[in-house]
Amino acid sequence: MESGKLRFLALLPILASLVLLYFDIFPQDFRIKCSLIQHRHYWIASKRIITPNAIVSGAVEVKRGKIIAVVEGDNWRGNAWSHQIIDYGEAVVMPGLIDVHAHLDDPGRTEWEGFPSGTRAAAAGGITTLIDMPLNSDPSTISEETLKLKTKAAQGRIFVDVGFWGGLVPENAFNTTALKRLLDAGALGLKSFMCPSGINDFPMTNSSHIKEGLSVLANYKRPLLVHAEVQQDAEGDLEMIDNAGNPRSYSTYLKTRPASWEEAAIRELVTVTKNTRTGGPAEGAHLHIVHLADARSSLQLIKEAKNSGDSISVETCPHYLAFSAEEIPDGDTRFKCAPPIRDADNKEQLWAALLDGDIDMLSSDHSPSVPELKLFNEGDFLKAWGGISSLQFVLPVTWSYGRKYNISFHQLVSLWSEKPAKLAGQDLKGAIAVGNFADIMVWDPEVEFELDDNHPVYLKHPSISAYMGSKLAGKVMATFVRGNLVYQEGEHAPVACGVPILAS
Repeated sequence: MESGKLRFLALLPILASLVLLYFDIFPQDFRIKCSLIQHRHYWIASKRIITPNAIVSGAVEVKRGKIIAVVEGDNWRGNAWSHQIIDYGEAVVMPGLIDVHAHLDDPGRTEWEGFPSGTRAAAAGGITTLIDMPLNSDPSTISEETLKLKTKAAQGRIFVDVGFWGGLVPENAFNTTALKRLLDAGALGLKSFMCPSGINDFPMTNSSHIKEGLSVLANYKRPLLVHAEVQQDAEGDLEMIDNAGNPRSYSTYLKTRPASWEEAAIRELVTVTKNTRTGGPAEGAHLHIVHLADARSSLQLIKEAKNSGDSISVETCPHYLAFSAEEIPDGDTRFKCAPPIRDADNKEQLWAALLDGDIDMLSSDHSPSVPELKLFNEGDFLKAWGGISSLQFVLPVTWSYGRKYNISFHQLVSLWSEKPAKLAGQDLKGAIAVGNFADIMVWDPEVEFELDDNHPVYLKHPSISAYMGSKLAGKVMATFVRGNLVYQEGEHAPVACGVPILAS
């Protein structure tokens, strides 16, 4: 009897291995629904895999959602006999994009976008992780309770991973307990506006609020993101005065938000970011300036703060790199955003700063609305809702316009994956490396396409995007999130299995 038990116990490890092998080769039905492939252990092969240090021809081994090997050459093939091999040939295999600045408007304004359509579009654009802004959902995410509403709304409705910024507003800025509860509930950091946001329950902050926010964030080592525009008394009055300019002319709108607004805000911010220096009272906190449009004096202030040891970073967006004020047609309110798209020379300076490393990363600032709010019939730039709808197109836009400046694959990875992962505190994302989540996108940089009515667009309201009508290069072929193939050649996985990301 005892010998029989011993023999049985000795067989247990073998039986366990067989069970694991079975589930690798014949996965459960719910796993199949999360992915367009049936295997949990497989290889992704390509002649152009972008790793942190090189472009290699070889394969990435994926098992149970993680990268377990990155092999150069053909040495991996002997180990892959029992597992599926997905060979993408000459296509580029890169880390999935991480967009740290998107407005998905869920819950409360799902007629604007919503988690399902927004994350479908993200997957089709090679984005594997989104960090959702605390507005324009309703209510805004400014408390532990409102964060729980948002995470509940995301459950089972996201095709990519989604994290959440909390809001810093006057209501909670001096309430340390409330901010801690919001951060303890899982907010990856905080976001504030230094000008009116356009959302009633998200009022603007000043440097005193921001200083308090940084003090709390220092203990969590999480960032504060800031919309950096401060209205100047003598400027920006055209929007308030009838007949002060042709409201259909983009130049009229541009005058209402001059670059001096950005400069004034950043000049104010750098008086508090000195507290983030080593040994300072807010050491451990970090300030991140979102969607920089002014490549002149505003950027210079940021560079000086970095050189002084301030913990500060800055992003810009593809629309500031693709378009210039001189090109925007009268009445085409698809191009309205804040800060506004500036002149062509400024665009050239943004590109130079981006490729020199003075601008740290890119984000979409995907900010849609219902078409009615864009006032297409009137074409009134002063009254139309601002925001560029872009989520699905950010990689081909960056690549198409960046080729003129010889942008490299590694620069794309740095700007869209590595540095955004660091800002959001996602240590297991942003690089094709052993131990990381298998968040991978595959694309063909040589393929060109027209963004017309025949092109599949998964955004809720494609017509409001300023990119419709463009000819772009860089077709996204496949997107993997935690090993699940969630998008391939116009098809999404049947079930939304993205993970809500909460800080711990």
